[in-house]
Amino acid sequence: MLKPLLSHEIGSLDKPSWRVKASAGQPLTEDDLEVARTWGERVAVPDYPALLELLRRAPLDQNGKEDVRRWSSLYAVRMLESAGIDVVYDGEQQRTEMYDWTVKHSNGFEKRGSVRAFDNKYYTKAAVVGPVSLRAPFHNEEFSYIRSVAHAELKVPATGAYTIADWSFDEHYLHDGDLLRPASERQAASKQARQQFTIDVARKIIRPNIQALVALGARWIQVDEPGASTEPDELALFVESFNATVEGLDAMFSTHLCFSDYALFFPAIEAMSACQQFAVGFANYDSRELGTSERARPGYHVIKRFRDLPYKPILGLGVLDIHTDFIESPELVRDRILYAVDVYGDPNRIHVTPDCGLRTRSWDVAYAKLRSMVGGTELARTELGLT
Repeated sequence: MLKPLLSHEIGSLDKPSWRVKASAGQPLTEDDLEVARTWGERVAVPDYPALLELLRRAPLDQNGKEDVRRWSSLYAVRMLESAGIDVVYDGEQQRTEMYDWTVKHSNGFEKRGSVRAFDNKYYTKAAVVGPVSLRAPFHNEEFSYIRSVAHAELKVPATGAYTIADWSFDEHYLHDGDLLRPASERQAASKQARQQFTIDVARKIIRPNIQALVALGARWIQVDEPGASTEPDELALFVESFNATVEGLDAMFSTHLCFSDYALFFPAIEAMSACQQFAVGFANYDSRELGTSERARPGYHVIKRFRDLPYKPILGLGVLDIHTDFIESPELVRDRILYAVDVYGDPNRIHVTPDCGLRTRSWDVAYAKLRSMVGGTELARTELGLT
């Protein structure tokens, strides 16, 4: 699985209109059915006419809605495989949203309302109101289904403990009386509450959920931490929570770090030796010009910091900007890869990915970007004599 310049998607894909409407009990149009038909043919989804028949029966009961979500999962797997990606999953098609899906399967939380994410999508924010625990493993059924239909290797994305804690209101760990203390004592109490909440989420929710996946045969799990750099003075807590989540478990563990000043993560992540790969977005900061020099690749200079970590993790090199419909040429992808390989001096330590999940793009754009990423990876492999 860990061949040089391994390609994989980061996690999320947009949910097709037919999946969204059918799950919400809304009427479908002929345009929705045409999307299902077109993509079923385009990426060779087996027996896709059966999906069309199911959709024509909408509105659907709960069993029908679950069938539609599995169909959406199958479509996403086939789309990624058709693009030529080495390691795939399903674009989180069976989940509601990365935060909500975790919280709704955990004890100790109550919903508090919706907030807008960076891409103008919404998630339901919750408050922790009591002791936290895992209600039941919530990726097992999803993983078992995807493994039954996928041809490529699998990597399971799972939301990390720090992000769950950071995106939640605290109505349990920090007590009302703490807020009335003098400023220095209040700050200390807040820090202690935050640490206890985060580590409890790591040990009592995320870790047992991942343990269940490993027991089922999951070999690679990506811990998603978009909130990791929200509070720069809490990076040590982020590292502690990651280690508490995965240390001692028998699988490959990576983490995805969303857009940030990545220099902030150093030296904190020097203690994150359980992480075997960092997937990081760089294309968003880079030039669109060709070239493999330092000057040509301004978005990638910080990769030297990841290269020099003492435990030598792999770098998941973001080469696709997920904030734009611009289709990176294979040659641009190639040059970004070649620059990184030159910096690292070892193609075995470079994987090739989009900057982040592609849920912000249409499937047409995401597919074109991924095809170009795969093409650029092959050009780089040829250039390096790896084919």
